Amino acid sequence: MADTSFLDWPFLEDHHRTLARELDAWAAEHIAPLADDHHDVDAACARLVRLLGDAGWLRYCVPASHGGMFETLDVRSLCLIRETLARHSGLADFVFAMQGLGSGVISNFGSDELKARYLPKVAHGEMVAAFALTELDSGSDVAATASTAEDRGDHYRVNGAKTYISNGGIADFYVTILRSGEAPGTRGLSALVVDAGTPGLEIAERIQVAAPHPLATLRFTDMAVPKSQLIGTAGAGFGQAMANLDIFRPTVGAAALGFARRALDEALTRVKGRKLFGGTLADLPIAQAQLAEMAIDIDVSALLIYRAAWTKDVKKGRVSREAAMAKLYATDQAQVVIDKAVQLFGGLGVVSGQIVEQLLREIRPLRIYEGASEVQKLIIARQLLTGAGAT
Repeated sequence: MADTSFLDWPFLEDHHRTLARELDAWAAEHIAPLADDHHDVDAACARLVRLLGDAGWLRYCVPASHGGMFETLDVRSLCLIRETLARHSGLADFVFAMQGLGSGVISNFGSDELKARYLPKVAHGEMVAAFALTELDSGSDVAATASTAEDRGDHYRVNGAKTYISNGGIADFYVTILRSGEAPGTRGLSALVVDAGTPGLEIAERIQVAAPHPLATLRFTDMAVPKSQLIGTAGAGFGQAMANLDIFRPTVGAAALGFARRALDEALTRVKGRKLFGGTLADLPIAQAQLAEMAIDIDVSALLIYRAAWTKDVKKGRVSREAAMAKLYATDQAQVVIDKAVQLFGGLGVVSGQIVEQLLREIRPLRIYEGASEVQKLIIARQLLTGAGAT
């Protein structure tokens, strides 16, 4: 059982503590038996979406006005859920996260019509959501988005491509950031909700990755999207996307934290049971030092994550710096923690199917998606320079 002493920290309230304990017990019963079910990832994701929806956990992904738990998205709850699910199953964490990330722009900026059409079905696991932001030549540089949405009066004509899109190929809709051209750079982007069956939308490629989950390249060819699918106002897409990432970047750190906690649990079991040199591996000072370093990295990550989440929930407003710090440190250090666990396992640690081997594959993408570690450093530095009065 992972250390739960962090639940007593002042960042959290009693309902958060109840949530963490109830979800952990539920996941042990319902998610753990499915954790290795990667033979058909699409089907596994479909099962998990319905399972999480039926149990009510997806209600945390949408506002109360449309079937959710809170008036606005509660970032501390999102972090606790991702951390807990990640300890039990990387795929379950992925499924939950994408329901929130994929619908978050609608939750925060969508019209009443768009909210009513999509959010209740997201909350009940009846629709699969996706967020289509990344392009092959732009990556984390959203200002370089090249896919276009040309205003044709009553609709937009969309052309271009998005890649590395999570839930690509299985999503029912894609919240898509496109260049609508109101102004240069970031001021000329808009967000459209693109239904999966829209003519002109093609799943150009299904991408296979180290930790299996649905990922695809989308291609748009003269795709007509009604004006009613525009989220908010034209030209506001960049700000909407960044606000969405402010909410969900700390949760990426929380997922990494869940992976790291699982790695430490596995390592503790291993060192206590591994016979070596007339004792156990746990008796060796070098192993004890590794365990201590893992525990420190985990606690520092948790402090940064729940600091960022508390700041967003309680202080409101943008938390770009806090979110970037949490995402950067937690994902980078979780890889260090997991690598130490693999080392403590010895040769067994790299055997396919071992939990620590799976964790090693699960953690690596988190240092790239929703802004690579290097991008998080730029965000933090720019915030510092702005605060110091630099131009």
